[in-house]
Amino acid sequence: MGKKQKRDVELVILSDVHLGTYGCHSDELLRYLKTINPKKLILNGDIIDMWQFSKRYWPKSHMQVVKHITSLLTKNTKILYLTGNHDEMLRKFAGFKLGSFQIDNKVVLKLNGKRAWIFHGDVFDVTMKFSKWLAKLGAVGYDMLIIINAIVNWMLKQVGREKISLSKRVKDSVKSAVKFINNFEKTAADIAIENGYDYVVCGHIHQPEIKRIVTEKGEVLYLNSGDWVENLTALEYDAGEWRIYRYAEDKKAQSVKLPKRLRYKMDNDEIFRDLVNEFLTVKK
Repeated sequence: MGKKQKRDVELVILSDVHLGTYGCHSDELLRYLKTINPKKLILNGDIIDMWQFSKRYWPKSHMQVVKHITSLLTKNTKILYLTGNHDEMLRKFAGFKLGSFQIDNKVVLKLNGKRAWIFHGDVFDVTMKFSKWLAKLGAVGYDMLIIINAIVNWMLKQVGREKISLSKRVKDSVKSAVKFINNFEKTAADIAIENGYDYVVCGHIHQPEIKRIVTEKGEVLYLNSGDWVENLTALEYDAGEWRIYRYAEDKKAQSVKLPKRLRYKMDNDEIFRDLVNEFLTVKK
């Protein structure tokens, strides 16, 4: 796709990509990235799933997503990696900068005179704070559900039926999940209002959303970028306006042709050596 055909976007926020897991829609994400020219890209946590990272499963398509993102640094895109719970080992590198790339835990951006408070959001998750082992066990179960879902969808395709999302059905049917989401949004909004922020932007709960939350203390625009496991969404900010990008509605991105490739195995050292080399060869 030629450069002239790409959309210029002031700010793009991605979260919960979960590279290194079976549920990650890396091809779809790569197609989307090939259609945009972001001035700033914020990776808001859980981009590489280090909880479940295994040399037994690292498709070439996942590395191509990493390489495409790092290649944006040579095109004057500023990239900010905000850590999440699945990539929490990067938190010890908070404040690290290399050229136009930076790692941090949270950030406050000024957008047309307004302040946006951006962070992953796992700090609000009780299971993360007090029962991390339980959260990790749930992540493994979730990944297994994705594998089963892929088999079910293959069978449905053979008989001409539409695909389904088992994980989404499970979450939507559990009242406690709905309550958790509501509490998460309210907690983020309450703290943002107390600190005078105009926007609060999170990921973590895999629920894309833009809505204004009003309390007795004030109001704030709450935003969530969703994920690239089920919803295939991102947040875009341009010309003073926010919007939720949905891959399912983007015919242009869906038409992007990707080269055929085979899955291959790499050891962890080779993967991250390749990644580090990408950063070291970036033009400053």
